[in-house]
Amino acid sequence: MKKSKLLMIVFVSILVLGGCNFFTTEKPNVVVCTKEAKICPDGSAVSRTGPNCEFTECPAI
Repeated sequence: MKKSKLLMIVFVSILVLGGCNFFTTEKPNVVVCTKEAKICPDGSAVSRTGPNCEFTECPAI
């Protein structure tokens, strides 16, 4: 009986500490851009990129 109570206390403690760690850990900001394309004057296409999802520069002609 004592063994099962001790095991239960240890198990619950691990769950509580793991939950606290999960909710207090800082999550990275993930940016997802839409899959649009911009057609450049030379006929090539560029996509959106970066933290502001801006189109990349068209290649120089």
